[in-house]
Order: sequence, then structure tokens, then C-alpha cells
Amino acid sequence: MLHLGLPVGKLNVCRCPCFPALMAAEPVNVNEFQELARQALPKMYYDYFSGGAEDQHTLRENVEAFSRITFQPRILVDVSKIDMSTTVLGFNISSPIMIAPTAMHKLAHPEGEIATARAAAACNTIMVLSFMSTCTVEEVASSCNAIRFLQLYVFRRRYVSAQLVQRAERNGFKAIVLTADTPRLGRREADIKNRMVSPRLKNFEAFLSTEVASVSGNMEKYLFPNFCRMVSPRLKNFEAFLSTEVASDQGSNVEALASEIFDDSLSWKDIEWLRSITNLPILIKGVLTREDAMKAVEVGVSGIIVSNHGARQLDYVPATISALEEVVCAVGGKVPVLFDGGIRRGTDVFKALALGAQAVFIGRPVIYGLAVQGEHGVRRVHSNAEG
Repeated sequence: MLHLGLPVGKLNVCRCPCFPALMAAEPVNVNEFQELARQALPKMYYDYFSGGAEDQHTLRENVEAFSRITFQPRILVDVSKIDMSTTVLGFNISSPIMIAPTAMHKLAHPEGEIATARAAAACNTIMVLSFMSTCTVEEVASSCNAIRFLQLYVFRRRYVSAQLVQRAERNGFKAIVLTADTPRLGRREADIKNRMVSPRLKNFEAFLSTEVASVSGNMEKYLFPNFCRMVSPRLKNFEAFLSTEVASDQGSNVEALASEIFDDSLSWKDIEWLRSITNLPILIKGVLTREDAMKAVEVGVSGIIVSNHGARQLDYVPATISALEEVVCAVGGKVPVLFDGGIRRGTDVFKALALGAQAVFIGRPVIYGLAVQGEHGVRRVHSNAEG
């Protein structure tokens, strides 16, 4: 058991035709928001947001590992004046709690990432817009004055990634977050079972065709090993560049899409390529080990995000809170270390900060708040995380 010393209404639920009426009790924590989101969302969408890879061991560990860390509080300390504000990459935010990149917010609420961005602005925090967003970078940028970073995957056709980065830079995004733990999609078994229909992801439309003809037998298993029944969305940030229409009704083209467009040869040397196409600072997301942390510093990234992709990629990797201290020690203060994964309460935030994180991200809780109360729900979830 790890011990840390420390100095010491009514529910306004989004009413969409697809959402059932919910209980009127005001949620007071993330777990209650999650239960209300489970009731509000179609099962296929809730499973998509809440699920993890394979046995979901790491998914459970991301949350449960926090419970094995306890406090050793000190008493009679003056706490009458508390200031939680901090800076990340020079940007002032109200507290060390930021909004993680999560995909397809319009599955949770009709306003999608625009509602989330407005909540981030109201909370004076940073939002990382997902590469898989259902609103374009331009729509999000014009919606509010939130501090925005862009999360990025690298395409085989590098000009596609380059154009998205340049669009983000032109629209006032302040940093690029490179997700480095996804050479291929994780095996998410709930998505295999569900016949999922999702919205357009407009950032990718018209870049290239990913239409999939009807397939069967071994070819279907080859093309769609992880999402053989899920119908892929369209990627809105690439509207006019990438078509994700599915010609087959026998399954999903999500895995085929990822196999075709994501660059599985991506390696450390490609950080230099990314630096050559943008003046924005680059953070690398997906670091879990001392060795990778040291390499990230060596190649010159501006920050490191300790993350296991919300346990959606490789099962049986460590909970991120278990990996945090190793990464912090390896970095030695050379660049900021940020944390992502399993945050559900303010005490979790404190534990991550006590183990060396400069700030944390919340992902699934934001989706749950968005599903239940839209922008207001995201603001509530962020406030709850502040304790």
C-alpha cells in the first residue's frame, strides 16, 4: 500500500429522441454521471465509450489502483486560502485538470465537441480535440475561446496529417498531442458484438476513399478482425478529403480504415518530421516506461503524457497511476509530465500530483457528463474533479 503525506436542484438532462427519460436526482459524482449516461445512451454507444480491450483488466486497474494509495494527513495547517491554478506549456488554467482527447462526442450529445469546448472555456482549462472528432477544427475554434490542443495520429499519406496540423495551427490551436500507442486498434470485444452506427467524423472527409465492398468469410475476418459488426463513422475534420462510407452491411470498416490510413511504421525518427511541419509544441501521449520517457526527452518533445489509451489498446499493461512515478523520475524535470487514466475524484487528482504529474486529464467522465447534461454536465464533472 502506498501512502502519501499531505498538508492538508434538478437534473437538466439532454432530451434527444434516442435518450430515455432519466431519474431527476442531481448526480454528485462521476459514478452517478456514468450510470445516468448508461441509461441515456444507446447500448452500442455506451459500450463504445466505456469499454476497454479484451479482458478489460487494465480498464479496471486504471481506477482500482488509485484505491491502493492512501493519505497520511497533517493537521492544524492553514488552508483558508487555496489557489489551484497552474500553467501548462505557459498557458494559465484554473486547476491542474484538463480535458483529454476522446472520440466522437456527437454520439453522446448533438452539439458534440462544440459543447465540450465551451465547457472547457467556462472552466478556464485546456481541451485536447480528438483526431476522431465529429466537429471540425474550424467549428470548434469558432465556438469559443478555449485553449485548444489537437490530438494526432500519423497517416501513411503524410500530407493528410500535415494538412490537419496546419489547419489546427491556422485556427489557433496551441499544441499537438501525438498519440504513439496505436500502431493498430486494440481488440474491443463489446464493439465486436454490437452492430454500431456512428456519426460522420468530418475532419477526414474527401481525403481518400475508404469504401469497403461486401466481403465474407476469411476476407472479412482479415479486414475486420476487431470490429466485424460495427459500422464506421465519417471523420469530420477531413471532410472533402476522406470518404468513410461503408458499402458492406456485413460489418465494420473501422479496422480496415485504420489499417489503410494509420502509419504502423511510425517510430521515434518521425518526431523530427512532425517538428518540420509545425511550429507548435509537441507532446507525446502513451508513455508508460522509463526507457520511452528518456527517449521522448532525447528527441525533443515538449511534454509527456503518461497514458495507456484508457485501457483501450493493449490489455494487461500497468495502470497509469502505477507507471507515473517511474516516468517522472526518468524525466527528471526536463519536460512536463502529464497524466491520463482512471481519474474519478479530486482525491485521484491529488494522488497523481503527489506522484509527480504537473496536471491530469479526464476523458470518460467528460463523456458521461456530456451525455447527461451537455455542456453543463461537462462543467459539473470538471468541478467535481476539483474536489
